[in-house]
Amino acid sequence: MKQIAKDLLSIQAVELSPSKPFTWASGIKSPIYCDNRLTISYPEIRKHIAEGISKQIKENYPEVQVIAGTATAGIPHAAWVAELLNLPMIYVRSKPKDHGQGKQIEGILHQNDRVVVIDDLMSTGGSVLKVVDVVQRSGASVLGVAGIFSYQLPQLASNFKKADIPYTTITNYSELIDVALEQNYIDNNQREILAQWRQDPEHWQK
Repeated sequence: MKQIAKDLLSIQAVELSPSKPFTWASGIKSPIYCDNRLTISYPEIRKHIAEGISKQIKENYPEVQVIAGTATAGIPHAAWVAELLNLPMIYVRSKPKDHGQGKQIEGILHQNDRVVVIDDLMSTGGSVLKVVDVVQRSGASVLGVAGIFSYQLPQLASNFKKADIPYTTITNYSELIDVALEQNYIDNNQREILAQWRQDPEHWQK
């Protein structure tokens, strides 16, 4: 959805800096930095996001019974989507709590429940696929993953294919840089740099 890409750019949830790249925690140099947590502070934008994800779930995963949020960034969006779809919600921690009952899944999840996992941002898919695994090991089934934004990295598609799990996002890297060019956030030369990075981010600028 172009509107979501416009929204992310307008609130600087996504910053594009081809000439002065950011460094990710993994050490990868990147001309883009995405912080979708900012969207929760903008009622109209988070509404667009919830409506977009809900529509994709209805189209791609109509048998869904439970909405799951990834902790922490996926939780608020999962809550708004679950409300729109009138479905139960759970969220999944990155690891079990080290106190109390030691839960990793919060909320009610039954055996054989059909689940869609909500994440805010997908790069390689590693973290959200760990959540998928936790849900599956609990005895529920995961129909797919739905998110706000994907970098469209080759490793993302490969990891999801290996896990045999489908995924959708309401906007992505290609759409974002197209909108950025249209709205003069970047020029054609910068667009080319951004496109080259996506093809091989680990060796970009080396």
